[in-house]
Amino acid sequence: MAKRETLFERRRRRVRFALKSHANGKVRLTVARSNKQIYAQLVDDEKGITIASASSLDKELQLKNGGNLKAAEAVGKLLAQHAVKAKVKEVVFDRGGYIYHGRVKALADAAREGGLKF
Repeated sequence: MAKRETLFERRRRRVRFALKSHANGKVRLTVARSNKQIYAQLVDDEKGITIASASSLDKELQLKNGGNLKAAEAVGKLLAQHAVKAKVKEVVFDRGGYIYHGRVKALADAAREGGLKF
């Protein structure tokens, strides 16, 4: 494995370990991104199911470019709408190995504006 990939994996594991101690049965909002798209899911780890998901590929968003800040904000708002329908209000934010900056931060802020608390 290349050094960059190992550092990313170490950050991801460290974040996930810290979340387990703070989760207290809350649903986990997890983020994944690539250069062209961004994805988000609400995962219930106790039941092992995905409650809701949203991505820049969703047809209801009709995005031309899924790899920018506007797309991340739209995905965050859409995920918050799905969470409200699923009666989920509080989550823990799992940024994975990504730094809390740029598209990841934009998604989180939009999810907060949409009604999620974390």
